[in-house]
Amino acid sequence: MENSKTEYWNTPQPNAQPENKKVVAGILAILVGYLGIHKFILGYTTEGIIQIVLSIITCGIAGIVPFIEGIIYLTKTDEEFYNTYQLNKRGWF
Repeated sequence: MENSKTEYWNTPQPNAQPENKKVVAGILAILVGYLGIHKFILGYTTEGIIQIVLSIITCGIAGIVPFIEGIIYLTKTDEEFYNTYQLNKRGWF
């Protein structure tokens, strides 16, 4: 007699991919990076506050830094971005 119960313990499950915030962070960094929103999206509260303060102090000139970061974010592969900025928590560049 065949067992009607299906055994799921031995069935390979698809690997759950962690959320990759590369595109959102990259676009926000390019468009409104002087507000530091991309830093908050990635979980870098301190760096986000520093970006806001620098933008205020320099009258927006410090906005070039997040523009460059946005380009770097978008040119990295998904795996590189996840490992560098979400897993290893590298705050700048």
